[in-house]
Amino acid sequence: MNFKDIKQIYDAHIIPSYARQEVCFVRGEGVRLWDTEGNEYLDFGSGFGVNSVGHAHPEWVSAVNRQAAMLAHTSNLYYTGPAGFLAERLCQISGLRQVFFANSGAEANEGLIKLARKYSADKYNDPKRHKIVTLRQSFHGRTHTTLAATGQDAFHAHFQPLTGGFVHAPAEDIDLLRALGSDICAVLLEPVQGEGGIIPLSAGYLQNVSALCKERDWLLMCDEVQAGIARTGPWFSFQESGILPDALSFAKGIAGGLPLGGFIAGEKALDTLTPGLHATTFGGNPICCAAALATLDILEAEQPTVAERGEYVREKLLSMNLPAIREVRGRGLMLGISVKVDPKAAQKKMLQQGLACLTAGADAVRLLPPLVISKTDLDKGLDIIQNVLRKGGSL
Repeated sequence: MNFKDIKQIYDAHIIPSYARQEVCFVRGEGVRLWDTEGNEYLDFGSGFGVNSVGHAHPEWVSAVNRQAAMLAHTSNLYYTGPAGFLAERLCQISGLRQVFFANSGAEANEGLIKLARKYSADKYNDPKRHKIVTLRQSFHGRTHTTLAATGQDAFHAHFQPLTGGFVHAPAEDIDLLRALGSDICAVLLEPVQGEGGIIPLSAGYLQNVSALCKERDWLLMCDEVQAGIARTGPWFSFQESGILPDALSFAKGIAGGLPLGGFIAGEKALDTLTPGLHATTFGGNPICCAAALATLDILEAEQPTVAERGEYVREKLLSMNLPAIREVRGRGLMLGISVKVDPKAAQKKMLQQGLACLTAGADAVRLLPPLVISKTDLDKGLDIIQNVLRKGGSL
């Protein structure tokens, strides 16, 4: 197998909806990847934050193999141990009460939207009370409805008319939220905006939104798809601000590489979605849930030091004093380097030098390394970043 042959197959048979980098990875171990030519890379993207415990972690591999040999799938018409144990664990670390398992972040956010509208319909019986507030620069998924929820016009092109019922508000403007009318039923926000550029929301703003939602009986829903599961330090990023949402969505890093997502509802929204109102074929899959339980076990040892390692990366980047770096945003190991050069050009150059990373928003090189990464490997990646960004305008 070589890169040229794989690329020809892709070009012939896969819809070209991605602008792929010119590399085919064939193997991963820890925080490293290898391509078809045997070249080695540090993985600072983690598959968009999915590979939270790195590649081929032995405890994770063992859990997946063990479950695959016992039971791969039934359906949600039956009970399985892995889904039950995982739901219990997620409720313990989030402070919420009931879990619905899905397959992705977009699916999870679709579920939150249905949860909010059903809660409002049950309690108020007012068809006008259905709108959900999301924020400018937000990203909530690529299904038709989560695209409508996403507060970035660039994602809306070509897909009009979008699903109605969303209000896009600027972040940090609590007075604008207070001025909204009686047709609102919920607020959906990312405590750290991911695709919008790695932009953390302030604790004060989140606390004010939480208080307003309680006052108006709006559901407060946190999109933790990218920032959750210890990515920013705590298990969920909302926990840094001292609030407790009525519901949250999760996905990406939860199962360490397998497709799993879902949402967790708190006390206010308990039993809102009753039999027949929401469903999924693969949600709660035993192998994925076993992988997630192993992932949480591994991350228990890493989670206390994620914020410290993130601050270490931030300080090292700023100490480089590179003209190309405007600022470093984010929390924990969810960081965006705002650059004065083309971030996609910088990303490409870093890949050529052995570092796989991402971009976010209009100006940021995005770093989402596995949460098991050592300071030694962080330093190796930072050396590549420094070497590339030192060139500045010559990228």
